[in-house]
Amino acid sequence: MTFPLPFAPRRIAIGANAHAGIAESIRARRADLELRGKLFTDISADDLDWAEAYIGFKRPPSVSDMGNVRWIQCTGAGVDSWMASHLDPQILLTRSPESFGPMIAEWAVSRIFAIQLQLLELAEAQRERRWEPRDIARVAGTRALVVGTGDIGRAIATSLRALGVHVTGVSRSGTADRTVFSAVHPSSELGDLVGNADWIVVAVPDTPASRGLISRRVLARCNGAVLLNAGRGSVVDESALPHALDQGWLRAAALDVFATEPLPADSPLWSDPRVMVSPHISGLTTIEGAADGFLECLESLERGELPKWAVNRERGY
Repeated sequence: MTFPLPFAPRRIAIGANAHAGIAESIRARRADLELRGKLFTDISADDLDWAEAYIGFKRPPSVSDMGNVRWIQCTGAGVDSWMASHLDPQILLTRSPESFGPMIAEWAVSRIFAIQLQLLELAEAQRERRWEPRDIARVAGTRALVVGTGDIGRAIATSLRALGVHVTGVSRSGTADRTVFSAVHPSSELGDLVGNADWIVVAVPDTPASRGLISRRVLARCNGAVLLNAGRGSVVDESALPHALDQGWLRAAALDVFATEPLPADSPLWSDPRVMVSPHISGLTTIEGAADGFLECLESLERGELPKWAVNRERGY
């Protein structure tokens, strides 16, 4: 897209739970900016008619368009909520440069240990006052397949390697940092790789290329792996998971993202003891990260440069 530069917005609307903290952090460094913050559900058409720029993870639900806003700073790394909202192509969309990798890596490692060390089963035995010795296998020496080798995938791979896990990466191009991954393959080879993995960790955003990547056909080629999804729900054929678990293609799953969020109450994933559900909290935006990302992009725009974090609408990131 062609965006008129330089661009120096002064009226900024913030739609976020932590809007007050984000505004305070920005105001401390840029007193020249006018800031108006609310919960994103409370942002009105009047707010967007007033604003020249908007900070938030998704479009406010009570508005039909973005009013006078010419630039949106998404507070997350994934911008699928904006891409799905039929955003005016003349609006500049940028994403957060905050690194969510370390936090998501902790999420993945915690689930891997919980499953491998059978912590949920032991907690249930404790509640029932059952002394139940069992065999516990080590995490070291197992094999992980990390789908997505960007910032998040690299952080996950680094953490798993430190635990003695053999880590293979999968990316669209088949290239990545070989100091982190033992091997890297293109996503076209995914079906040939999953059968050798103990852990399949999904860390890709929602893009046209990633939707349905973990299909029923791919799941059928797994050999008792554990699936962990911290990418997006659209990447995995969610409807196939109960069958995959029943057939032994998967032995367990840890899911932080879903095709529909919140996860519907009638989803069988809620009650399946082989599934660990978390409510899209594996990588959370911080107040400082949201403020820093906005100011970094703003300074680029004021210099007449397109920000490094401008989203390519065709790729989806």
